[in-house]
Amino acid sequence: MKLTFNQKKEEMFKKMEKVGKIAFLVGVALAIVLGVIGQASALWVGILAILGLAVGFLNVTHKESTSFLVAVVALLLAVGNGTISAQISSLWINLGMMLSNIVAFVAPAALIVALRGIYETAGTK
Repeated sequence: MKLTFNQKKEEMFKKMEKVGKIAFLVGVALAIVLGVIGQASALWVGILAILGLAVGFLNVTHKESTSFLVAVVALLLAVGNGTISAQISSLWINLGMMLSNIVAFVAPAALIVALRGIYETAGTK
């Protein structure tokens, strides 16, 4: 049975969606595991950033953009402030590292989603 162009397109979209979901799960799990073992080398942060880019391109739809960006901004403000990170790190240093790794993972995704939103907004008349 031959597939039509639209069927092929839909099948490819489903595969890309699955890759995006896997990238998200791997990114969150990796950020947590690296935080637990106390690892935050440039290589691992780079890997988290690449996974974040994949999530930004593949996972976050136009409909989800606003809530995703609000959640990321809240996370960045909470962690980037330093006060919360310092308090959390005083409880357990690895917890602060986990949060830093999660930021390294979601910030590139937020960049992609924000740029896509800007492009879509600027492209409309």
